Amino acid sequence: MAIATVKDIDTVIGNVRMTGGTVTISGGSTGGDLNTGLGQCLAAWFVGAGAAVDAALPSCNETFPCAGDAVTIVTTANTTLRWFAIGY
Repeated sequence: MAIATVKDIDTVIGNVRMTGGTVTISGGSTGGDLNTGLGQCLAAWFVGAGAAVDAALPSCNETFPCAGDAVTIVTTANTTLRWFAIGY
């Protein structure tokens, strides 16, 4: 599994943090664990970011709240996604 994350959003909204960026899943992998930088993740969203249309929607295989350093993504192989998460 090859998963590379670039974090480019980190802000405070009310009493929670919002963070986000781009995740690239490569090497034939169909997902992996995303480290959001949050201690506890309350919610996470994933949307396609590549030039091509993704035939399957990316999803999160977690019960929230969960640990912020291991948010599991499930998607099609070799894709790039935008991600956003809120938590503490």
